[in-house]
Amino acid sequence: MPSFDEVLKEAGEFGRFQKRVFFLLCQTGIAFSSLFASVVFLGKAPGSYWCRIPGAAELSQRCGWTLDEELNFTVLPLRLGNGSSSGECERLDVTWDPSASCASPLARCSNCSTSHLPLTPCHDDWVFQQPHSSIVSEYDLVCGNAWMLDLSQAVLNLGFLAGAFTLGYAADRYGRILIYLLSCLGDGACGVVVALAPNFTVFLIFRFLQGVFAKGTWMTGYVIVTEIVGSDQRIVGIVIQMFFSLGVMILPGIAYLVPTWQGIQLAISLPNFLFLLYYWVVPESPRWLLTRKQGEKALKILRRIAKHNGKYLSPHYSEISISHNEVSNPSFSDLVRTPCMRRNTLILMYAWFASALIYQGLVMRLGIVGGNLYLDFFISGAVELPAALLIVLTIDRVGRRLPFAVSNIVAGVACFVTAFLPGDSPWLKTAVAMLGRLGITIAFEIVYLVNSELYPTTLRNFGVSLCSSLCDLGGIIAPFLLFRLAAVWLELPLIIFSVLAVIGGLLVLLLPETKGISLPETVEDVEHLSSHFGKCGKKRKHRDPNSYI
Repeated sequence: MPSFDEVLKEAGEFGRFQKRVFFLLCQTGIAFSSLFASVVFLGKAPGSYWCRIPGAAELSQRCGWTLDEELNFTVLPLRLGNGSSSGECERLDVTWDPSASCASPLARCSNCSTSHLPLTPCHDDWVFQQPHSSIVSEYDLVCGNAWMLDLSQAVLNLGFLAGAFTLGYAADRYGRILIYLLSCLGDGACGVVVALAPNFTVFLIFRFLQGVFAKGTWMTGYVIVTEIVGSDQRIVGIVIQMFFSLGVMILPGIAYLVPTWQGIQLAISLPNFLFLLYYWVVPESPRWLLTRKQGEKALKILRRIAKHNGKYLSPHYSEISISHNEVSNPSFSDLVRTPCMRRNTLILMYAWFASALIYQGLVMRLGIVGGNLYLDFFISGAVELPAALLIVLTIDRVGRRLPFAVSNIVAGVACFVTAFLPGDSPWLKTAVAMLGRLGITIAFEIVYLVNSELYPTTLRNFGVSLCSSLCDLGGIIAPFLLFRLAAVWLELPLIIFSVLAVIGGLLVLLLPETKGISLPETVEDVEHLSSHFGKCGKKRKHRDPNSYI
């Protein structure tokens, strides 16, 4: 009875069918990265704003003031009497008398003088020159409420975290394509509600839910791609991440053309409904079907793949060998029950956490500090493209482990060197920091591939989702780590990043090499794979060439 990989080789490991599925699912990466980075434009600084004095709206309407005239009466006296106040987070502690003079509304203020005007903190009723340009102006996320903007991104990352656990588990139990389609539907629907949210509470709730479903689309789509190609073609798992960078590059163009945050939110959410059309063109993973003892369905899909690839499956392929182990629903204990699975899981969890924390930390550190927001953001996405190209050129020649380890160590060394470079050479600090960004991006992209190759089919989606959830935890911690430590010493975060990266580079050397190895189908396959690298990691000199079949 032939194995799945033998039949797939006959049907075509990366023919027209797989290329079409690959291209279609790559679009998920564009949508996901646009959501991931959208807070930069959804929460864009709203321009000038000031705090409106109670009664000012009614008086302004009676007097026929323009916004500029109201500004002159509201903020100008404040700046003249209290030079340290800008009028953004404080207002005059007065209430306009509806019968006040339109020419001099402060004339009846008994405790006001030219040298001193009474002030009070502003809690609501801000006036924005661009009222609907971002969620900051829409929900008054300024002054004492500014932390809520950070909360909106933290909530999205919490959604990613929840989606990794719940939908990763569901995809292993109920099927890849079913969960992918349901996630696309949920992603699009929640995204529309976010755009139409009447208040910030509703915005946060559905942004969290959109994060849950978005993680399901990205992770499940990635697993489908890696499971329908041959072992020599799994580099597509790296290439698909180039579309993530492409989404980062496209986002500023969308934001430039669409003037409101609601429009931007809809533009990055509505494409998910188009992905529902994949129901007719993207099949269920035949590897997953085999683990659920649905060999006939798997063989039917393989015949479909062969037909589209211009191949012909021999009639003797009437059955495919499958695991005779009882099918069970995945759990965390399955990932740590055996020695090598436990080692792989713990190292991969650390790699995800460190990569995400360092990546987001470096992005925020090199963040936008003036200049052209749209151009700067486009360039920041373009910097990531060489990472995927370097991986494509090296990973099938030298394997996974060495580039994985070297990229982490390069990132760590670059961060350490940047911390001690003199401040009078900004171009040099930027160049070395960009080298660190390139290194950690390579590590970030390789961990996707290695993670999927080190878990058996029965646990693959759950394992990838669980380990990648540490990525979301790193994303939540990154801003707090960066800004708190930078308050002590500006370069201190870089020292922490360098230590985390170098540790990660050393740890991944303990993982087995997966270059040219068939995807494991069972936990025993993983342990068997690791046994060819000594005691869970060190490669032995002699091995049985048939052991990978």
